Amino acid sequence: MKPVKGRIGELRPTQILFSYGVGALVDLPYLTTMVMGLDDWNTLDANTVVEERLLAAVRRKLGPQIQKLYAPPQVPDSAEILNPFEDAANVGVPVAPFPRWMVCPYCRLLAPISLGLFELKTEFYRPDRARYVHRYCSKKGASPAVFPARFLVACKSGHLDEFPWVFFVHRGSSSCQGPLRLLEAGPSGEARDVRVDCQKCQARRRMAQAFGEAGLAVLPRCRGRRLHLRDAEEEPCSEPLRTILIGASNIWFPANLSVLSIPSSQHEVEQLIDAAWSDYLEHVSSVEELALLLKTPPLKKLARHPLEEVWEAVKGRREPPAVDESKVVDLKVPEWAVFSEPSSAPTSPEFRLREVEPPSELSQWLERVVLVERLREVRALTGFSRIESPGALGEPGEEAEVKIAPLCRGKPKWVPATEVRGEGLFVQFREEAMAEWSGRGGRLQDRAEEFLTAHVQWRKRRGIQSPAEGFPGLRYILIHSFSHALMRQLSLECGYGAASLRERLYARGPDQEGGPMAGLLLYTAAPGSEGTLGGLVSLGEPEELGRLIRGALEDMALCASDPLCSEHLPSKEGRTLHGAACHACLFASETSCERGNRYLDRSFLVETVENTDMALFRMESLAAG
Repeated sequence: MKPVKGRIGELRPTQILFSYGVGALVDLPYLTTMVMGLDDWNTLDANTVVEERLLAAVRRKLGPQIQKLYAPPQVPDSAEILNPFEDAANVGVPVAPFPRWMVCPYCRLLAPISLGLFELKTEFYRPDRARYVHRYCSKKGASPAVFPARFLVACKSGHLDEFPWVFFVHRGSSSCQGPLRLLEAGPSGEARDVRVDCQKCQARRRMAQAFGEAGLAVLPRCRGRRLHLRDAEEEPCSEPLRTILIGASNIWFPANLSVLSIPSSQHEVEQLIDAAWSDYLEHVSSVEELALLLKTPPLKKLARHPLEEVWEAVKGRREPPAVDESKVVDLKVPEWAVFSEPSSAPTSPEFRLREVEPPSELSQWLERVVLVERLREVRALTGFSRIESPGALGEPGEEAEVKIAPLCRGKPKWVPATEVRGEGLFVQFREEAMAEWSGRGGRLQDRAEEFLTAHVQWRKRRGIQSPAEGFPGLRYILIHSFSHALMRQLSLECGYGAASLRERLYARGPDQEGGPMAGLLLYTAAPGSEGTLGGLVSLGEPEELGRLIRGALEDMALCASDPLCSEHLPSKEGRTLHGAACHACLFASETSCERGNRYLDRSFLVETVENTDMALFRMESLAAG
């Protein structure tokens, strides 16, 4: 497939990492396209994203050959209407049409583009109107525009392929090549009402037979095709094919690494150089060139300092101290160190903390509240998976135990990254309260065993080796449940949409290496101005936060789905990994939650209809406060 180089659609940089990255499908007005691998990307128009801690983590995961993090290429904001003759018109992410089997909406002809039955129509000044038309359709008048067939096949190894139409309708290999027609027997559009017919040999089959357990038996072996790289795996793929729809949510899952940018120095010159490095200072080769750049408005703050001092800092920035990638195991440890000791934390224009007193009525449980008035989050895309999400199987940032598809044919030398700015609210629990709660016996320990059993069975069902490993523990479940309860309450008052808030959990037991952690950061790092409205930080003041936490806990005591919700247990068969939690109480947006709404139980927070002896918080103490 030859990549389409024209700019036929618009995506925000963050969508490249969360929704439409390498190997994902993007719907256009008349076509569906696949984002191609990094081999086809042009980095001349991409800016470098500077974050040494994240770069070290990416190197640890993908190899030491990784040199840089690049932001996706994008047209400058000043370009409103692009002239197709300008260079800016060719800036963007390369895509290719896929699937290539198309359907005529009038005569229902089903055929691949390669047969030549469909003709490509383009408009030079409107590339978004590119389409294929059925020139010889029986419809009178203008030739109808055809649309992509919505059925595909995929496997857990990350392969995606055209649906085997000829094989499927003829129930195996056949010399008959059609023509085929995709007919709909009902108005619902469901698979049970869709049928594929061969007009030559009269073979026919309903698409419902291609789904579920029946579909596993009737589909051919996976060919191991990596369409985003325009090649196939050298070794045969052993994973069974599954029928999947174009718009299915499990057709593409990103494998991301993320860090919060923490200043490495208190020195203002070094901070200013870090902020301007990728845009202005990265390629400065002499002190004379630097002197000219310092006369430009973007570097006016840096120009206040002596030229020699700035030049020495630039040379030091070009050769930063090496980071030991082998020690970059948990990206959250440096963040915890800063949030748990905010008085000694460095500050910069992109990172500023302010500690406030925790609400008085909650002081027996909460040790510290920190308002993160400025923060910068950097994320890097390291691969993707299909069918199963890598983030659902372990702590974000750990090695995923699902098959991760590569971003390019060889070893990548760079990966896409984005940086967004926002604000946050950090809450730290008292270690004494956590130790007292986790040390309770009785029903709490029974629930711990139930969660562990569900965790093991859930991983066994997915064929994961060492299924007993990776259990986050009761402390994590408690903090996770508190995070979701508070997030729901904050979204009602802070001015941000619920999907704009994210959580970052810090949970580690006292017996684990590095010492205990018990806290959470709720933050917004949304693109554009929504990430810095100040509404989240303003709700962290003691009186406001106390009111919000009380309201959140009161809502958790009774769910609209009770008593069914409060009676829910982690599944012994590994089908679910949550206790008393559902969409009416604790579940959050997929982009907000670290674990895909797993490991949640509101019974750990407050007394519920079913459980009264597992809660950390006592509502009578809150009411008295």
